[in-house]
Amino acid sequence: MLDEALDLFLGSRCVGCDRPGRMLCPACRSGLSDRATVAWPTPTPAGLVPPWAAESYEGAVRALVVGHKDRGQWGHRRVLGDLLATSVHAAVAGLDPTVPVLLVPVPSRPGAGRQRGYEATTALVRAAAARVRRTREVVVAPLVVSRGAADQAGLDARGRAANVHLSMHCPAARLGRLARRHRRAHVVVCDDVVTTGATAREAQRALASVGITPVAIAVVAATRRRPTDR
Repeated sequence: MLDEALDLFLGSRCVGCDRPGRMLCPACRSGLSDRATVAWPTPTPAGLVPPWAAESYEGAVRALVVGHKDRGQWGHRRVLGDLLATSVHAAVAGLDPTVPVLLVPVPSRPGAGRQRGYEATTALVRAAAARVRRTREVVVAPLVVSRGAADQAGLDARGRAANVHLSMHCPAARLGRLARRHRRAHVVVCDDVVTTGATAREAQRALASVGITPVAIAVVAATRRRPTDR
């Protein structure tokens, strides 16, 4: 209700249809996907585990992601968290339901969270976890830390892969706490968007380097690749 009141007070318009009122009107929200599919990037990074996405990164979904990450529109985390939860459910469907699901957010570049005043991806993952928790045990574990990489904007698939290579690691202290609490878990790497898969693959590599093998990647949306992007 507070989000709705703020939207009306601030004169917001729907990011989907431009209707005055909510930043995502009920009609546009009802049109969002309630299922996820595997969305392999092209070309696919070698060894990438299946990446599950609920939406394509375009239109209203793109506006929601950009607004949440870069414009301080934090109320979008509920809608985006629901979409991410859909991808998580699909990623672990068929796996042993008695084993906890461990959601590992892809880390932001160092300082990015401070600049935004908000750890956007971790917030989305926590919102998704709250929904997934209704049906199975789930834990959010920011195990992967970024050592730093340049902004990915404007880079092609090869450039993105080179940019993030060896840019992430898993601190031993966090691993120790995790090992004490959860000896078994289905590990899912989570992000808002998968484009080339380079960032998700680097997070997967960092986990594998300490003996943790993710079962899948889960994202809100996947970028539709064009032949010229390859």
